[in-house]
Amino acid sequence: MEQYSILGRIGEGAHGIVFKAKHIETGETVALKKVALRKLEEGIPNQALREIKALQEIQDNQHVVKLKDFFPHGTGFVLVFDFMLSDLSEVIRNYQRPLSPAQVKGYMMMLLQGVAFLHHNNIMHRDLKPANLLISSSGHLKVADFGLARLFINQGERLYSHQVATRAVGCIFGELLNSSPLFPGENDIEQLCCVLRVLGTPTRNTWPEMVDLPDYNKITFKENPAIPLEEIVPDTSPQAIDLLYHFLVYPSRQRCSATQALIHPYFFSTPLPAHHSELPIPQRGGFPPRQRLQAPPPDFSVDLPKENSVVNPALLRPHASCL
Repeated sequence: MEQYSILGRIGEGAHGIVFKAKHIETGETVALKKVALRKLEEGIPNQALREIKALQEIQDNQHVVKLKDFFPHGTGFVLVFDFMLSDLSEVIRNYQRPLSPAQVKGYMMMLLQGVAFLHHNNIMHRDLKPANLLISSSGHLKVADFGLARLFINQGERLYSHQVATRAVGCIFGELLNSSPLFPGENDIEQLCCVLRVLGTPTRNTWPEMVDLPDYNKITFKENPAIPLEEIVPDTSPQAIDLLYHFLVYPSRQRCSATQALIHPYFFSTPLPAHHSELPIPQRGGFPPRQRLQAPPPDFSVDLPKENSVVNPALLRPHASCL
């Protein structure tokens, strides 16, 4: 820790305390996550070491927070990450107006690119939520907080697969569309009731694999018909509704993977996904979005009428004989 100067505390989660710090020699601003060990005599678990090593060795990806270093400290260890200005939960809670369809697409595309990259490297995040999706100063979304992550080993038929993770992506998608959680609840049972109320109570016909779940038959719920997703996320395009359904459908084998979702028609219909420079960047703590030093040139805005956004050929004729 001697090589870092602590600048302040960013927050605290279930797996550690995060500080903003500056490297004394290089001046680089980073995030330090201090993780305490529950049983000192056991040391760092081998599985945790394998996961840290995996995150260090995978190639850089602009949509996954980079683990820059880790080292023991006191009765635990410290993880060093890129510093990020904010997270997606701050964007959803504190942005001054609802996100536009293009902005929602921009965030979803970056999220799916990050998740697809992790799955390609056999890493299961297992804790995807807006608070764990950080926003950089350039507007890039990056997947972070791998405290519950596991290395995925394909052992043939298993219930926990990449498609299980995309259900969490669907919940984030719904929250972006609605500016509020899709399945709010104070605990697991409340959240499960919200899921059943919206998606309907599953049956053996609609979800045959549910009988293989470990807690099946421990609790029963009354039968509820599904509520059309058009009513849950009103004023949403048919393409967005279709993609949301493919994320939330009960049987995991019917859910689309992150790679499949990236080629869904939703991302190729108008409006196209917003560029990261067009996305809001709120500061931590609920401050208004930071004003960018230079807005995107209006000449290239997709919202302007075509006649106002195309260069007048007459202005180019003196410089180009082909015109």
